[in-house]
Amino acid sequence: MSTPSIRTTVVGSYPVPDWLMASPSQQGLIDATRVVFKTQEMAGVDVVVDGELYRWDVNHPDTNGMIEYFIRPMEGIRSEITRSDIVEFSQIEGMGFRVEPAGVVDGPVDEGTLNIPRDYARARRCTDHPLKFTLTGPHMLCKTLMDHHYRSRPELAAALGRALAKQVADINPEVIQIDEANITGHPEESEWAAKAINLVLDAATGAKEKGVHLCFGNYGGQNIQKGHWDQLLSLMNRLHCDHVVLEFAFRGYDELKFFRDGLDPRIGLGIGVVDVKVNTVESPEVIAKRIEAATANVGPDRIRWVHPDCGFWMNKRSVADRKIANLVKGRDLFLGIQSESTATDPMGA
Repeated sequence: MSTPSIRTTVVGSYPVPDWLMASPSQQGLIDATRVVFKTQEMAGVDVVVDGELYRWDVNHPDTNGMIEYFIRPMEGIRSEITRSDIVEFSQIEGMGFRVEPAGVVDGPVDEGTLNIPRDYARARRCTDHPLKFTLTGPHMLCKTLMDHHYRSRPELAAALGRALAKQVADINPEVIQIDEANITGHPEESEWAAKAINLVLDAATGAKEKGVHLCFGNYGGQNIQKGHWDQLLSLMNRLHCDHVVLEFAFRGYDELKFFRDGLDPRIGLGIGVVDVKVNTVESPEVIAKRIEAATANVGPDRIRWVHPDCGFWMNKRSVADRKIANLVKGRDLFLGIQSESTATDPMGA
């Protein structure tokens, strides 16, 4: 089959199955990852994601372990947080959504015992489908840390970028995606944030395609960052990526008009057409209309991907699965594709 002009994917996380949380084990994780992949494959998703189940941290439910998974193993970062650390962190502007830092930087940052290639290899063995691998980016990570060593956010972000670069140099997914959910509220940091992100992108030479996911946060169904997409075009145009993965279903599509002439044509657009902040399952017709609205705003041939706004880990599996199935059906409806995803409903809905 030929590749559709607009491909489908999901952003990253998937709801952790109850049985895995109740009885966690390495074999259980492998089995659950296979379930995540099979759910997407049956729905007809073009590029599947492992669900990030191995990053889940019951002690950090608001961030699903997306920060701690990367920070804790790294060299130079202390994870044992003292009372005085918490008091100091509370005085740092812009991190009010966290009670305490993810860690304290006491020395030079390096990869330590972080082992992304191991986790990628486990996922790769669970599917032969085109695979996207995701990781939290250096800007987001640096903004959750308290820095006693570099005393400079740009320098800390660069150090984190170099550590992550060593990791991604040894993996070869079809797509690699860097997730950044803090820069959207801080466009004034775009120049040094892009430099740190590009360190990781440039090292990912084994990936066939490189993406950067930008959203305004999703904590209990709430946005954390405030701002507008036109303020972030400068950041996007600096990125050494093939496409950006953007939140739009929750926000609406009017802001896409800024992308028509403002975004470098070399960068493809990934458009959020599924709202993860609500449990309502969008029909294929609604999703097709959202793609149509996006196309009307940005012009033909600019949209290369459609996907949910963000990860699914806060949704129930039954909701996430139906949203995934209808994502593909809506794309097919828009493109006029008759396929298994439109002929049958893998979720039985």
